[in-house]
Parts: sequence; structure tokens; C-alpha cells
Amino acid sequence: MNKTVEDLANRWLKRRPDALSKLESRVLQATLERTTISKDTNKAVAFHQTLGDRVADTIARIGGSWSFILSFIAFLILWTAGNVWLLTRDAFDPYPFIFLNLVLSMVAALQAPVIMMSQNRQTERDRIDAAHDYEVNLKAEIEIMALHEKLDELRHSEIIGLRDEILRLAEQVKRIDEKLSARQAS
Repeated sequence: MNKTVEDLANRWLKRRPDALSKLESRVLQATLERTTISKDTNKAVAFHQTLGDRVADTIARIGGSWSFILSFIAFLILWTAGNVWLLTRDAFDPYPFIFLNLVLSMVAALQAPVIMMSQNRQTERDRIDAAHDYEVNLKAEIEIMALHEKLDELRHSEIIGLRDEILRLAEQVKRIDEKLSARQAS
């Protein structure tokens, strides 16, 4: 294997070293040093999350679940049934359930931006994962190219060795043939 990032960049990436991104340079350096570059991106993201980020993610996770939807449907059924039944007496929120509409609007107004915040963070996590995947894949490709190069060198040296052995054996056969010819002539 070559000894510098510049050599690797020219040989395997077919680019000048100044045309490399920081990520590509880091991958080539890790290849030279034979170090791993894979890491758990979830830990890195979780380390930088604030309390608000974790709360928003939890709200989005709960708000997008079937258990939330089913429990909210049960709440709506209880609310409407309770107010229809109480309609004969003193209904808390008589039909057409204006207070319920207000509550639902407030929940939606609060839940939508929180879910969007969580989605934005998920998009950022996806970008980090994609960059990390590219980094790992690039290193794997470079390592595979290095292995191919080593195998080619081994094959070439084996072929050279076999050729030399064949020449040596041919020379021995020639000498044996000459001795046999000389014996038959005498």
C-alpha cells in the first residue's frame, strides 16, 4: 500500500489531493492508519439533544402512534356521548360541541409544530447517517481496492515464480535429453 494520502487519492479516487473533501481525506487517512471509522451516530445525536428536543420527539412518537389515535377516539366518543346524555340536563358542551372544537384546534395547533420540529431533527439525523454511510462505504471500497491490488501482486509473483520454475525444469529436461542422446550415440 502507498504511504501518503496524496498517493491514495491519485491511485484510487483518481483525484488530486486538493480536490478531496474533508470526509474523503479522513477516510484515506484512516485507511493508511488502519483504523475504523464506523461509529454509533445515535449516541452523537443523543448527546447534543436538549430537554426540549427529547420532549418534542416523545410527543411526536406518542402523537403518531395507534394507541394515541385510539385513545383520542375513545375520548371523543366519551365527550360527545357524555354531553348528549347530559343534554337533557345541564350539558357542559352542548351540541355542536364548540368547546370540543376549541380543544381539538388547540391540540392540533400545539401538536403540529412539535411534530414538525421532531421531523426536522429526524431529517438532520438522516443527513448525518447518510454522510456516515458514505464514509464507511468509501473506506470499504478503498480497502477492497487495496485487497485486489495485493491479490494481483501475489498472483503476478506466483506467475513469475511458476515461469522461472518451468524454465528451470525445461533446462533440466534439455540436459537430460542431451545426456540420453550422448549415451545413445556412444
